[in-house]
Amino acid sequence: MFGIPVFDLVWLVVALLAAGAITGLLAGVFGVGGGAVAVPILYELFRILAVPDEVRMPLCVGTSLAIIVPTSLRSFTAHRAKGAVDMSILRVWAVPVVLGVVTGSLIARYAPADLFKAVFVLVAGVSAIRLLFGKDTWRLGLDMPGKPIMRAYGGLIGVLSALMGIGGGQLSNLFMTFYSRPIHQAVATSSGLGILISIPGAIGYIYAGWPHMADFPDVIAFQPPLALGYVSLLGLLLFIPTSTWMAPIGAHLAHRLSKRRLEVAFGLFLLLVCARFAASLLA
Repeated sequence: MFGIPVFDLVWLVVALLAAGAITGLLAGVFGVGGGAVAVPILYELFRILAVPDEVRMPLCVGTSLAIIVPTSLRSFTAHRAKGAVDMSILRVWAVPVVLGVVTGSLIARYAPADLFKAVFVLVAGVSAIRLLFGKDTWRLGLDMPGKPIMRAYGGLIGVLSALMGIGGGQLSNLFMTFYSRPIHQAVATSSGLGILISIPGAIGYIYAGWPHMADFPDVIAFQPPLALGYVSLLGLLLFIPTSTWMAPIGAHLAHRLSKRRLEVAFGLFLLLVCARFAASLLA
């Protein structure tokens, strides 16, 4: 298949299934879509499948957003069942977040690969510092700001998430904890944000990548039925089974961890992601 040795193909399938499980677990525990895990694994997949550098990174991001759809749905359902989701915040963010995702998808159509990585390093680094070293006095307020600021931040979350291939969890977690919301509530609410980001994001990346498919007619992995624009159906199908299975388990685990353990675990996870993309930029 695709001229790939059987051993490499088997290893790749196993890696994708394992990454899907980790993605689902992270979605449940941290309220994130798991894009930080999915994107690097997908990058390796598309390298082996000889997808050109010009379209490889956006194909990773678009596929990651599509993977986040079922994962976020299951994670959100599990957190909401525990009564931890603040629906009032999601209602305020709904429209600006979707508009931000649409804008980010349009930018992605023309953006160089390094832009995706640079945004990832910046956001992951700030989030990790806040979670690992932040004090209770590091606050912007004791309650959430007014609707104009909330809507502006929602738009920013949408744009950055669309460029990073994430469900917006680390961005909304950072914002909510700066305004004194408990980390458990921030995680639970962020799982709902993943739905608002992933669905329009995946559609936007299909649209953004569709014209470029004609430029690479010989790249089978970037043609129907294996891909639709910047969304790989191959990567999607291999991720979904294990990611959706693990998401409720992660949500259950999140509510068993202490506040500080959850913050440290999420902070260390983000540092690893930050280091991964920083090394790639410097290479």
